[in-house]
Amino acid sequence: MKQHILVIGAGFGGMWTALSATRLFDIHDHNHVEVTVLAPQAELRVRPRFYEPNAHQLAAPIGELFDAVGVKFIKGAAETIDVVEKRVGYMDASGNKQVVIYDKLVLATGSRLALPDTPGVAEHAFDVDQIEQAVRLENHLKNLVNQPESTARNTVVVAGGGFTGIETATEMPTRLRAILGDRAEIKVIIVDRGDKVGGSMGPEIAEKIVEASLETGVKWHLNASVVGVDENGVTLSDGQRIDARTVVWTTGVRASSLTEQIPAERDRLGRLHVDAHLKVIGQDDIFATGDVAYAASDDIGNYALMTCQHAISLGRYAGNNVAAQILGVDPTPYSQPKYVTCLDLGAWGAVYTEGWDRQVKLVKQEGKELKTQINTIWIYPPAANREAALAAADPMIPVA
Repeated sequence: MKQHILVIGAGFGGMWTALSATRLFDIHDHNHVEVTVLAPQAELRVRPRFYEPNAHQLAAPIGELFDAVGVKFIKGAAETIDVVEKRVGYMDASGNKQVVIYDKLVLATGSRLALPDTPGVAEHAFDVDQIEQAVRLENHLKNLVNQPESTARNTVVVAGGGFTGIETATEMPTRLRAILGDRAEIKVIIVDRGDKVGGSMGPEIAEKIVEASLETGVKWHLNASVVGVDENGVTLSDGQRIDARTVVWTTGVRASSLTEQIPAERDRLGRLHVDAHLKVIGQDDIFATGDVAYAASDDIGNYALMTCQHAISLGRYAGNNVAAQILGVDPTPYSQPKYVTCLDLGAWGAVYTEGWDRQVKLVKQEGKELKTQINTIWIYPPAANREAALAAADPMIPVA
């Protein structure tokens, strides 16, 4: 009987895990292992782009890719993990409960926005965390034109001044003008508890965020947080009120709750502690990758972040190493010392940085051209060609 590697999740980490494992088996001419991906859809949802318009188009089908390389796909949502019996329970596409058995498990179920219990957030706020939520926001924005002209209608509040919040806010003026017209008096306001614009991003990049915010018309309300949301606006911790028909929540991401079913140490974001080969510490047959892995990216104290930049590389290493364990060959220690960012800043352009201290290398149009290339080419799945797809899954290919 063939051994079975089960990968839960078809995001960046899961897709590249399946391809990389298949690649190593192919190199060793070993065809006694079945690689299966279990996920709700056979598609890569391009989450880094969900702040953009046309969110319904931001999913790339990967069924033909899996067919081309011989990866089996199960359409379903994982619900339970039994590490003793090596069983995963899932809900299939028809709503029936099913079970799949594994020999080796790779958890690649990603992360989700964990909305706080702040009054009104669940009922009235929007987000761009998942494709369904991004589509919900887009439909809401398009319907604003049918509402009477008012300050609240023309105002968007973005809760959180981190990466997602900044990209969402600086793109928003262009999106609103396309819907409400160039003459509408649009207001986009980022509410952030920090005391400086872009303070969480570092001083050098923050200068560019200030410049872009001024040019795009995005305002910052600092030293405050949202403590209440209703259908007509927000109440802030400093007692102020902002009238707004649109509130976008961008803070509070946590690893998939499935990590809680694996007896192992987790970090404050719910990520599983893994060793250099991405095997969950204390679990011989379980690996974690992408946003559910707390993995050292270098030997000087940096850890992989919840970004596709890290998930792509983590997936390639996890797949290679779970296959190496079965084959009895040496695994490849995960290493991703180079860290870059490319922050989209709407009509101003983008800013590209290198290093954990975010040294600015490209700005405005040059940065935007790179960001466009990243968003539309680099992070998309390879073509459904076996040879090319497996070659692309080599863990030694640098992601950044």
